[in-house]
Amino acid sequence: MMRNAETMLRRRYDRHDWESIGDGYSGATVYRLTGPSALFVKLAPWPVGPDTGGDPTAEADRLRWLAANGVPAPEPWDAGVIGDTAFLVSAGLPGRSAAEPWPEPVRAAVVDAVADFAVWLHSLPVDGCPFTRDVPVILAQSSEAVARDDSGDRRAVLDRTATLAAGLTEGAEALCHGDFCLPNVLLDPDSLAVTGVVDVGRFGRSDPYADLALVTRSLADHRLNPQYGPEYARRFLRRYGADPVDSDRIDLFRSLDALL
Repeated sequence: MMRNAETMLRRRYDRHDWESIGDGYSGATVYRLTGPSALFVKLAPWPVGPDTGGDPTAEADRLRWLAANGVPAPEPWDAGVIGDTAFLVSAGLPGRSAAEPWPEPVRAAVVDAVADFAVWLHSLPVDGCPFTRDVPVILAQSSEAVARDDSGDRRAVLDRTATLAAGLTEGAEALCHGDFCLPNVLLDPDSLAVTGVVDVGRFGRSDPYADLALVTRSLADHRLNPQYGPEYARRFLRRYGADPVDSDRIDLFRSLDALL
């Protein structure tokens, strides 16, 4: 039970106050800790599924690599597996997420800052990055996820997505966040500069459209972020320099994400 791991970690960090901030990605439970240091604890059932985005230990590996290579992200303090629970303890980052409410006059600047960060991240050299999350990897993860749960039309969606992937030429390769949505990008509320990214369990070498597909969905869908809308998604793509936009790659990575 995850409760056993939580009990052990509460003893380990007994000088902190624990506040539940809800369920995170792939069924993870997340706590904010205040006290001698500002920390976050993420707990997830172990073993995890095929998607590394739901694996706190995989995220810890990526956080260490990001720290060693100058990409702003939380500092990992502790990670491992206790019984049937994987956990990650990481330091907090300053800033507010791009998904939090922003005054209308600064929303365009927030979107521009997120786009500029994506340009910077995708321009970094990929040599030496040990994490690969290209289309074959994601497609294999999606296939395993559908094998575990083929409810509804998931099998048909997988087949259509595999056909779409087979018809595309190999894309560019870049360092990609992997879950590049507005809640995972933090900004300084005064300067509007990006202070870092969180939830990096999917980070790795991939097609840049893996990030572009998710962030533009995050911007365009009023159900996800009602303060934005399609015009902000278009602004992001212009600022990023994705002109013309490869709509097939957008569709591919959104479909893959929906299956995980």
